[in-house]
Formats: sequence, C-alpha cells, structure tokens
Amino acid sequence: MSDDILVHREGAVLTLTFNRLDKKNAITAAMYTALADALVAAVDDDAVRAVVIQGHEQIFTAGNDLQDFKERPPVNTDAGPAPVFRYLEAMRTFPKPIVAAVAGPAVGIGTTLLLHCDLVYAGDNAAFSLPFVNLGLCPEAGSSELLPRLVGYARAAEKLMLGEAFYAEEALDMGLISRILPPHEVNGFAQSQARKLADKPSASLRVTKQLMKKGNDASLKAIMDDELVQFGQLLRGPAAKEAITAFMERRKPDFSKF
Repeated sequence: MSDDILVHREGAVLTLTFNRLDKKNAITAAMYTALADALVAAVDDDAVRAVVIQGHEQIFTAGNDLQDFKERPPVNTDAGPAPVFRYLEAMRTFPKPIVAAVAGPAVGIGTTLLLHCDLVYAGDNAAFSLPFVNLGLCPEAGSSELLPRLVGYARAAEKLMLGEAFYAEEALDMGLISRILPPHEVNGFAQSQARKLADKPSASLRVTKQLMKKGNDASLKAIMDDELVQFGQLLRGPAAKEAITAFMERRKPDFSKF
C-alpha cells in the first residue's frame, strides 16, 4: 500500500486520501494501485457501506505525475491492466456510494474521476481543468461521453478542447458538484454525508445506484475502452512527448509541427 494514499475506515465509511502534498497530490502508478486495491477489496467487504475520496483543503490532486507517467507509461500487459486503467474500471463498476470532497485544484483525472462519484462537495477554492488536448492526449475515464451527457455538447467541447480551468460556481451550475463549502469544511461535510448513506439500507442504495447507471453501462464501457486505445496511441506520439518534455523543462510546448 502506498503511503501517498491513506486508507482508513471509521465505522462503515472507508476514506481514501491523497497524501502527497509536496507533489501537489500528483498521482503515480503506485497510488493508482493503492486506490484500485482499496476499492476492489471494499466491494465484498460488508463492513464498508460508503466510500469518501478526499485530498487536502488546499489541493485535491494535480492529476497524473508526469515524470512517473513518462517513466511508467500506462500500458496493459499479460500480467494485467495498467494501474490507472484498473483504478478507472474499479470506479466505473463500484456498486456502493462514493462521495468526493474537492478543495483546491482538481486537474485532469482529478476532475474526470468525479464523474463516477455519486455525491461531490467542493470548496469555494476548487479549480477544475481537463488539459488533455494541451498535453497532446485525449479525454479518459469516460469523460468524452459523461461530460457531454451532463452539461451538453457545446459546454463539454469548451472544457475538453480548450482545457482551461473553471471554478466552483460554474461546476455547480454544470451539475458536476452538489454543493460549495468553505475549504476547511469540505472533508468533514463529505464524511457526514457518507455516514448518512452508510446508515441507510445497503441493498436499497446498491439497487438505486445500479438503476440510475444501468442505461449507460454498455456504452460507457465501450467508450472507455476506445478512450484507452486512443490515449495510448497519442501518448506515444510526438505531441504528447513534446508537451510532457516542455512541462518538465518549464517552457511552453511547440506544437507547430504536429
């Protein structure tokens, strides 16, 4: 288990906390493995009735750790899927309620993972962004289907194609989050909401979640598979290599040839 992901259960609520503040909670392969392991174990653990995903009151996550991403590109092998793909599949299929507490920046997968959560609470300092195109990549986590379905094509295109940050008030208006709170209250409020869920009949919650998501299951699985193929191809392409190198060198990428 990675120390950069804290896994803690109190009562019937399992909490997964991004704990890599010195790197702005940027997510490594080891962290994805820890997240996936915890979710997979929780599926059949009757002691867990709700899950909270949270960060710090000043930072949720800066998204993928690009250095780790460059050194350990996410590819499936004979041994199994890459850690990030395994985590995304665990999120897609998780049958119990997931509550997210977001304060500060939520970059890339830090935003797209929220599309798989049932309740999302954000601090008034929350900043969301989907910079995939800016990195020479494409959307992941089913966001190319889930975001247009949630906010409409035009608004989703603006977020996914321009990759510019947007903030808590707009996220609330879009329906991405459920409520805005002061940053220091977000994690505690998410915990209280998770406890409310944990006190309800677990079978009723599972069936309710299943029914709400049932009509989209087949198409979402297909689009996530397609995203992974396209993402992998683009990751090996020149634009992504230039973008990641430029980021590490702290310069503006040059896409004029791509």
